[in-house]
Amino acid sequence: MSGHNHQSANNYRNGTNNFGGDFMDSPPGKNLSLNSSYSSGAQTSPRNGSATFSIGNFNAFETNYSGEPVMTNNSSSYQPNEQTSNQGPRETGIIEKLLHSYGFIQCCERQARLFFHFSQFSGNIEHLKIGDPVEFEMTYDRRTGKPIASIVSKIAPEVVLSAERVMGTVTTELQSNGDSQGRISYENRGECFFLPYTKDDVEGNVTLRNGDRVSFQIATNQRGNLGACHIRFENPAHPVQYRGVVCSMKESFGFIERADVVKEIFFHFSEAKSTKEELKLGDDVEFIIQTRNGKEVACNITKLPPGSIVFEEISDEIIKGQVLKPLDKSTPVRHQAEPLTGRIRHRAPDHSEVEVSFGDKDQKGDFTLKHGDWVQFRIATDTRDQLKRATEIELLPESFSVSGERREQGVIVALKDGYGFIRCAEREPRLFFKFGEVLDVERQISVGDEFEFTVIQDPSSSYANSRLSAIRLRHLPKGSVSFESIIEIDVLGKVVEETNGTERGFISYQKDDVEKTIMFFSKDCITKIIPKLNDKVQFSICQVKSNKELVAVDISLLSLTGEKVQNGTKKTTVQGFVAALKDGFGFIETVNHDKEIFFHFSNFEGDASTLELGADVECVIGTGNNSSRIIGGCTAAETVRLLPKGSIPRAKVESEVLDGTVIRPLRSANPEQVEYAGMIKVNPTNENEETPEYEFGIMGLANKRELLQSGDPVQFQLDSEGHACNIVAVRKKRRATVDAVKGPFGFLAYEVDEGKKLFFHMSEVCDNAKLQPGDQVEFVLVTNQRSGKSSACNVQRLNDTVQQRPERLISKLRTVSLEDNGPKLTVVRQPKGPDGTRGFSQERIVRNPGHSFENLICSY
Repeated sequence: MSGHNHQSANNYRNGTNNFGGDFMDSPPGKNLSLNSSYSSGAQTSPRNGSATFSIGNFNAFETNYSGEPVMTNNSSSYQPNEQTSNQGPRETGIIEKLLHSYGFIQCCERQARLFFHFSQFSGNIEHLKIGDPVEFEMTYDRRTGKPIASIVSKIAPEVVLSAERVMGTVTTELQSNGDSQGRISYENRGECFFLPYTKDDVEGNVTLRNGDRVSFQIATNQRGNLGACHIRFENPAHPVQYRGVVCSMKESFGFIERADVVKEIFFHFSEAKSTKEELKLGDDVEFIIQTRNGKEVACNITKLPPGSIVFEEISDEIIKGQVLKPLDKSTPVRHQAEPLTGRIRHRAPDHSEVEVSFGDKDQKGDFTLKHGDWVQFRIATDTRDQLKRATEIELLPESFSVSGERREQGVIVALKDGYGFIRCAEREPRLFFKFGEVLDVERQISVGDEFEFTVIQDPSSSYANSRLSAIRLRHLPKGSVSFESIIEIDVLGKVVEETNGTERGFISYQKDDVEKTIMFFSKDCITKIIPKLNDKVQFSICQVKSNKELVAVDISLLSLTGEKVQNGTKKTTVQGFVAALKDGFGFIETVNHDKEIFFHFSNFEGDASTLELGADVECVIGTGNNSSRIIGGCTAAETVRLLPKGSIPRAKVESEVLDGTVIRPLRSANPEQVEYAGMIKVNPTNENEETPEYEFGIMGLANKRELLQSGDPVQFQLDSEGHACNIVAVRKKRRATVDAVKGPFGFLAYEVDEGKKLFFHMSEVCDNAKLQPGDQVEFVLVTNQRSGKSSACNVQRLNDTVQQRPERLISKLRTVSLEDNGPKLTVVRQPKGPDGTRGFSQERIVRNPGHSFENLICSY
């Protein structure tokens, strides 16, 4: 470059407005695009707001304006009447060159460089410099017929970025303190240009030296100055190693989420170095970057140990804030313009107000957040771009007083796969709720738990079949919920209609000289002696909150003298083991393992949520004519209490391990059978051999949660009483990845039915391991023959490392396709090898070219 041009470049760097020379410092031939309302070709990045555009070789419009403008005595007067009056639409561009009285604009919407005269600039020309974004109208010069820019005006600068990469050389390296700027030179159409850069513009954490060959992109910053960014050191001998996580995969290619910048990069399956283990979603990988056909691709891909890549750091400080913008659950995440749509405001240590965003996976649970809610959270910082977001969000109880919402109370009466039903204290119908709405995700949900909640119209229900649902469920202490209220006690009356145990009866009484009747039920009798017709009784009047009905409770039978009749019924104490736990009730297996006793959770002395299968218990049953209750063919226990483990003696094991087959399950697995105990038949060694059969109960199972079905193969031993014990089901172990965890249950990425993930309950997780999405687990597949539903049992985590993933990556790992339109493919059957397993386990025989298999055999 000449000294005159070099001086011009320095003036541009210093921000001066010396337009006396031909500037060579701007990059001609680069099609830049502004991120403004006038730019139709720009694509805005959702992370930094910059606009990307293509770079190409320009046509004839790129060359310098060949026709000289009309000059008079070398003055700067331009003849505006020499151009046509056909004015086009407003376009945008960047000042590329400024000369004595005219200059050139690089267009954003077209691959062209247009001439303009200073007289066409609406403003002070001294304030215009190279790199400034402008707006103009394209017209045609009448004399030459060439397109020119007219009515030029300066617009607010925005960050713009070239889409293609440029090769250059480092001419000035950064200083060791990192505060200075470096310079990179590159050539375009025989001209040399220089661009500044900083340490933040260099990828891969490398130090650039003078003479290093680099590739980069050209950007315009907020002040309109050009510079180099996304600089990559190009060293064929020792390429820079990059890291990332496989975030999406198609038929033969995929994309990797890079760990150094917030960016994805394309890769083809053939670029994986090792073919022994195929790449999967969520794999940590290492790779190099090459440019092919102007596009970046990942090459030489190798797998890294799980957990090698960490995208974000979570602070230990717990911050309190208020929700400004809750998440919009009506719109799927993949259809939203940005992944972090929620906003929380909190006060910084310097007492300034700060806003931080959050996404749908940042809450501790899937509960509903409202505007104005008070929450506590931690700050997660992306290690690549230092973007901060709120995570581990918990709702604070003070939010309910701030919102003024009406809170109701109730008790859980049923639990299903991911949802349940609540019996409300103040309304008749049961309320539907999802497990994700429970605020305390660490606590297991059980039937009988008491909650406080808010009632809303269920958004998932249709208008014709609308239903109510409970949200924002908060645990209450035991005994907090009351369904009835006593309004009067010690009332005297007479039975006018008996109850038969299930149907209601009626009692007449006097109040204010008016005879009234009130209904009653046998369960409300204190002495368990059911009063008969015309019996005198004493009772209390209770009002049911849900329907405001009056019911007689605490009913005592009176003698002819008016004294209360004491319960003289003989009671029997029975010991046994908890055999089954259902929604609000359970069954006890007697010590002889031959029958079961029904009990309701309300008759248990203590917290029923602490009961476990196989627990030692003691119950009381009545043996009189009126006292022994029969429910569903089983004797019902009046009271049940928990015994210390091992209080009931167990029979000793006296045999070796035998192989057998279940020919009759327990009645808990098949309630229609008459016998309670299950039965196992020993497998014969030949067809004609007759083998013995042995009964077993719940205590004979090694895993009390095991659901044995008829035909299941098992291994077992015999005890001293001749019962089967230590029974273990022989089932195939399977492996899968945890797809989602929602409080007390979750789903595995294992499809039994088409399009449905495999359900599992947290109680089936071995060693009380805390599972998270992405964890590899081993499990047993069990299908309930009554309901036909499958679930995972004996779930065991294989990897101990908890991997942190960014919000955007987690969403992509759970999304098969982001496109809603066009044809879709659904896997209806997984491929299997000749031996019935997935894939092909046989190794391929390496053959030399030109030799057949027979020739290879003959050579030996």
